[in-house]
Amino acid sequence: MRHSTKVGFSFGLTSGVTTTLGLMVGLYSGTHSKLVVLAGILTIAIADACSDALGIHMSEESENKHQARTIWRATFSTFFFKFIFALSFVIPVLLFKLSTAIIVSIIYGLSLITIFSFHIAKQQHKKPEKIVAEHLIIAVIVIIITHFVGDLLSKIT
Repeated sequence: MRHSTKVGFSFGLTSGVTTTLGLMVGLYSGTHSKLVVLAGILTIAIADACSDALGIHMSEESENKHQARTIWRATFSTFFFKFIFALSFVIPVLLFKLSTAIIVSIIYGLSLITIFSFHIAKQQHKKPEKIVAEHLIIAVIVIIITHFVGDLLSKIT
């Protein structure tokens, strides 16, 4: 896999999962509205994918060591993978009752992070347990914080 595609895939998967799960859990805790959660997912899939792609574009440019074609490939692959991974969370929301969809989404998202983290560890010839645990802890912290923020906001309004 080319460097630019690997950048887009790894960033798109990681950001797509953590950002979307955080948003879903926060919106669910705050509103318990399927429509609001769906709107949030679609917003993340479009706006945040564009934002992340621009961020990767500027980051790659700032290194001043990549050709323009490589930078644009990283930009488009970041948008594509972030969009696809974020959008994939629509499926459980459409198929299940919202409370069940949130649980299914958390399991799905954490599974993606686990599989990808395991793959990274194997590529780097490192112990998978440490890398998987590190990445899962960060994702779970995001989920917990957004749950409490959504819960808090629901009590304020």
